[in-house]
Amino acid sequence: MAQAKIGDVVKVHYTGTLDDGTVFDTSADRDPLEFIVGKGQVIPGFDSAVIDMVPGETRVTVIPADDAYGAHSPELVTDVDRERFPADMELEIGQQLQVGLADGQQAIVMVVDLSDTAVTLDANHPLAGQTLTFEIELVEIVEG
Repeated sequence: MAQAKIGDVVKVHYTGTLDDGTVFDTSADRDPLEFIVGKGQVIPGFDSAVIDMVPGETRVTVIPADDAYGAHSPELVTDVDRERFPADMELEIGQQLQVGLADGQQAIVMVVDLSDTAVTLDANHPLAGQTLTFEIELVEIVEG
């Protein structure tokens, strides 16, 4: 039976959990995830976990932060004066905002703290710094 290798188009079902068992993402109620192995379309640890799997196989893999979304970078957390937001804008901890960067690009940030004078924004990926566990089922090798 064929094994998944770099360059193959594959379809997988997966469930991702944190160390405490919290499910952060799953394809259980959706179509399988389709991607090209080794092309950087998924996080590195997920990519490498699929290599050598055969259709129908299920594998559990633990992916350290460095092979997932990287370490949490304190320099990506910043305080912004509350006055820079519209007065009627409702802000809450956990809210995601799209902000413009100096170079014209857009970024998604999360509100992580609020005070009367400042809003603390975190531009790290929400899963940065986390060890992730995935249960992966290789559904199909579409083409290789």
